[in-house]
Amino acid sequence: QVQLAESGGGLVQAGDSLRLSCAASGRTFSRYVMGWFRQAPGKEREFVAAISRSGVTTYYADPVKGRFTISRDNAKNAVYLQMNSLKPEDTAVYYCAADTLRLPTDTDSRGYDYWGQGTQVTVSS
Repeated sequence: QVQLAESGGGLVQAGDSLRLSCAASGRTFSRYVMGWFRQAPGKEREFVAAISRSGVTTYYADPVKGRFTISRDNAKNAVYLQMNSLKPEDTAVYYCAADTLRLPTDTDSRGYDYWGQGTQVTVSS
């Protein structure tokens, strides 16, 4: 079992950058594929990015490809989401998620067993 806690959200202007962090508890962090999802008001939760256990393989949703970068530090039990060139449509609550069985290309949020509480990202135009 793993507990997740996101941080780093905030209010920024279009074109700015933010770096989200997700801290994980437990000693088996490297066993989990990690994902970032987001949910805007009135919309379903959507996949943003995911990273393999070793960090070698990453996968991104098309709307964020080239602007966002997911990374992880297994020694620190942490996963990050660097978000550049932010747009108003990136406004959402961002969640990190963990699962031992997912592949980074599995974009269905229902496949992830563990979730953080979320962090709000608001991008003004």
